[in-house]
Amino acid sequence: MDINSDLGESFGAWRMGDDAAMLDIVTSANVACGFHAGDPAGILQTLKHAAARNVAVGAHVAYPDLVGFGRRNMDPSSAELVGDVIYQIGALQGLARAAGTQVRYVKPHGALYNTIAHDARQAGDVITAIQAIDPSLTLLALAGAPLIQWARERGLRVVAEAFADRAYNDDGSLVSRRLPGAVLHDPDQIAEHMLQLVETGELVSITGKRIQLQADSICVHGDSPGAVDMARRIRARLQQAGVALQPFVSMA
Repeated sequence: MDINSDLGESFGAWRMGDDAAMLDIVTSANVACGFHAGDPAGILQTLKHAAARNVAVGAHVAYPDLVGFGRRNMDPSSAELVGDVIYQIGALQGLARAAGTQVRYVKPHGALYNTIAHDARQAGDVITAIQAIDPSLTLLALAGAPLIQWARERGLRVVAEAFADRAYNDDGSLVSRRLPGAVLHDPDQIAEHMLQLVETGELVSITGKRIQLQADSICVHGDSPGAVDMARRIRARLQQAGVALQPFVSMA
């Protein structure tokens, strides 16, 4: 199993998360590319820390939305979206090379992530962009989303992820952040839920229903309160149960 987190999101004097601490825990790092968060110097520092710890690096591409932290819906043209995604991946590839590592996968962020999970046009644009710049990159996507099949049909390798700190609806979709109970906070309970997912392929939805969820990576949001402790508890619980942890890009 892989554990991933969204990192490199600090911007100038504005600090977001504890990248150095998180990189001692996770096996994959989704690194911001400057469109929703992150500045070049901070991104480079995060990449250097990831390289030193042999943590796999992915491009955390987003809509151009610094003020909204990439969580506001947008409707760019196909030309704009393809160009934006290529631009972000290319920028991160350059910084990664300078840091002594490389970009291995792509994980869209926030509103873009949620939109392309079900929007065929924007999903196709993101797939087109990845194939244009580096078709060997893996796409990290929401477990159960139509995007997974669309991307595989076009030849991309896709890995599904589950969110440790988010509640799920009965249909396997994420509960909207606007609703109470959408974000989970108890690290021990979350760790047990993630072990259950790994061992049984099931999670309990917000209504108490057991739902099937196939995932090869677990995401802990780096900006969540107590994110480092949450990730540490998840890692410890999985290792205690004998679960091997490694970057999903290394899995066959």
